[in-house]
Amino acid sequence: MIIRVLFYLIGLFILSFGVSLTIKSNLGAGAWDALNVGLSQTIGLTVGSWVLIVGIILIIVNAFLGKKRPDYLAVITIFLVGTFIDFVLLFLLEAWLPVDTVVRFITLLGGVVALSFGIAIYLQAKFPLVPIDNLMVSLQERFNIKLMTAKTLGEILALIFAFIFKGPIGIGTLIITFGIGPLIQVFFPSVERVYKKLRHES
Repeated sequence: MIIRVLFYLIGLFILSFGVSLTIKSNLGAGAWDALNVGLSQTIGLTVGSWVLIVGIILIIVNAFLGKKRPDYLAVITIFLVGTFIDFVLLFLLEAWLPVDTVVRFITLLGGVVALSFGIAIYLQAKFPLVPIDNLMVSLQERFNIKLMTAKTLGEILALIFAFIFKGPIGIGTLIITFGIGPLIQVFFPSVERVYKKLRHES
């Protein structure tokens, strides 16, 4: 259980650090992150607060789509992600803002790698998923569509709202959208081996 919790917490922190780097790059954040930044800049509250609020809304939407009880434990996951993102943006990297284009691209790519690596780590613990991931599954099951189609629908929905709330959409958004999946597949097997080795699983 200790190893599961460590993988869960470390994975979520690395994921959140990656999200924060993509936001700091100012080249475009992922669709859902762009929405949270847009809401923060337009309405107020911190980016992390909107991670929690939007996440709770998605938990309700997922329950409606799946015709099942809301996944209340997922609130813990989004609370941690929101808290970690605020910690990184408001404390760790508060005074740092990359200006040079090359540095911004390196920041963006570093964020994408960290984000993907963090997801590969936190998934090992098999604790409640981020509601965005559950939305993909809920859409697939409700409308009997392919998982990739469901993922794309969710991303388009987030992009529409991010555009409405003037979130940071750019080249980075495309890189994140199409880059995360393959990178997770690269990291997942190695992380899984380490996880199983630490838990003495075959």
